[in-house]
Amino acid sequence: MKLAIPSILKKKHTTEPPILPVTVPSTVTISTAGADGSHRPYLSVVSSATSSITKPEKRSIWARITDIVKSRMAFRPPVPHDPRKFSKSRKRWILACLALGSSLNGFCSTIYFPGIPDITNEFGASDIEVTLTNSLFMLFGGIGPIMWASMSDYYYVRRFFYLISLLIFTAASVGCALSLNVYMLIILRCIQSVGTSVTISVGAGTVSDCWSITERGTAFSILFVGQFLGPLVGPMIGGGLTTALGWRASFWFCSGYGVFLFCFLFTFLPETYRREQRYSEKSVPAAIDSNTTITPEDVETSTIATIDSQSAPETSPKQQKRMNPFRSIFLLRHLFVFLIALGTGIIFGTMFTIETIIPNLYETTYGFESWQTGLSYLGAGIGNLLGSIVSGRVSDYLLKRARQKRGGAAKTEDRLTLNAWPGGYVLVPLGVLVFGWSLSTQLTVWVSIVGFGVVCFGMSQVYAAGSAYLVDAMPGQGASATAASNVMRMSMACVLSLIAEPVVDAIGPGYLSVVLAGINVFGISLFLLVKLKGQTMRERAGYGSNQEE
Repeated sequence: MKLAIPSILKKKHTTEPPILPVTVPSTVTISTAGADGSHRPYLSVVSSATSSITKPEKRSIWARITDIVKSRMAFRPPVPHDPRKFSKSRKRWILACLALGSSLNGFCSTIYFPGIPDITNEFGASDIEVTLTNSLFMLFGGIGPIMWASMSDYYYVRRFFYLISLLIFTAASVGCALSLNVYMLIILRCIQSVGTSVTISVGAGTVSDCWSITERGTAFSILFVGQFLGPLVGPMIGGGLTTALGWRASFWFCSGYGVFLFCFLFTFLPETYRREQRYSEKSVPAAIDSNTTITPEDVETSTIATIDSQSAPETSPKQQKRMNPFRSIFLLRHLFVFLIALGTGIIFGTMFTIETIIPNLYETTYGFESWQTGLSYLGAGIGNLLGSIVSGRVSDYLLKRARQKRGGAAKTEDRLTLNAWPGGYVLVPLGVLVFGWSLSTQLTVWVSIVGFGVVCFGMSQVYAAGSAYLVDAMPGQGASATAASNVMRMSMACVLSLIAEPVVDAIGPGYLSVVLAGINVFGISLFLLVKLKGQTMRERAGYGSNQEE
């Protein structure tokens, strides 16, 4: 009697993946009749036989898509590798996601500017009611990041909140396009602003996750390209859409842009929240080949869960202090945070004030139509783009040089680099004065366009230095510190945009520019004070360490 058994005995697999089909050239046979007539069992090999292990059933496309969605939308996906060790290719994709995401708030704050006269006429709204659609948008753009940053730092999550915020923004944009009256538009604009604001604060946290201190200047400059270009590209697109299709087309465009950004971040943005206890020097892997391209499968999928279970234990949110969304605001009680936040708020508010008054001034002074007004923002866009590129590279270079002169010793105030001072003391006040007085004296429109471009170039030097300084000065609280600064920034923009039109009507754009130039000199002087006394301020607040994160 012969009993045939497979030549490869299956082992029980617990964590290993299923074995693929294998073809075996022979079969082992057990016989109870020996060659000498005895009944001792022996093994014999029967050649030219094959055996294969059954292939698992192929999963449906829908099931695989469901798994990908669950993995990419996971609330707290694992981060098995130190994000600072990501390849250059992956970091470039992360920066692309951040730059596009950061453009959303500014883009949507201004895309409907060319359509304001049409909105006023259709709804029969007063000037103050229409102004509230933008001023409250800016105010909630300061409140929203507090919520997102607090939840991000509490739950140790980045990507999930990016994606959820984009869904909120898209839904609110559809509502704006379908608004029946100005009050409905005001409310939906506030919700829309909250949806756009996540990258403003959480984006700074992502930069601190993935880049070391000496590299963050360049990373922040790319992040700010989106933040600064958004408000300037918005009117260009909005002017064309309003002229061709009406003001509602601008909000339909916003909803489409939101869907695009959701798909882009869903595909290319990994989870990056970095918790130091996970990554000892011995366990940090080498960076992946810089030529590697990122796909959804490259980042976290459900199969990585086994890796995460072997990493350092995490502290449950329940073991932390209770989450307080307004804890970020309390960071403003530290003098160095308050001074930097106020300085950046003044300079950003100046830029936004100019953006707000341009449509009416260009219409009354030069007889511009909506599409012409939109194109007039091109100079400011070029100034922001060039300024962001220059500020990042120069900032990192000057930071490294300052440390070399000190023998390699780190000091956080080195981040307030030399390029910030001519930007704040010279370029911004000069550009504001050129803009205001060229309109008062009715010079060619190109003078005011160039003046606004100079303002934006100078602002980039100051803004990048201040934002990077706050992240470096408060290790582990980069998102919260940025959110606190953003409250000041958006509050300044809200107030200045509300009073800008009445002030222009009362004293004219020339004298308004004098006021704005003086305020900006005061603002950059606050930076200088932190540069000289920041170490002492940080020590009193309990953040005196200059150790790199």
